Amino acid sequence: MANSEIDDRARPLLRIVRGEPTDDEIAAVVIALATRGSGGAPPAPARSLWRSRSRNIRPAVSPSPGAWRASGLPR
Repeated sequence: MANSEIDDRARPLLRIVRGEPTDDEIAAVVIALATRGSGGAPPAPARSLWRSRSRNIRPAVSPSPGAWRASGLPR
């Protein structure tokens, strides 16, 4: 291994520069930083109704008064 790789492993990821925090306080900071960094995958965008194939399937319009108007209305 290279010397720089050994140095990187030996360096701490978190360093306290001032004060004397308790173990509970350090644990709280570590948990807060760990949860902030793990965003995970972004949520999938909502599917557009324009791409929905169910919009193309329409029920049969039976002949009746106002059927012509109902045939053009969105469902």
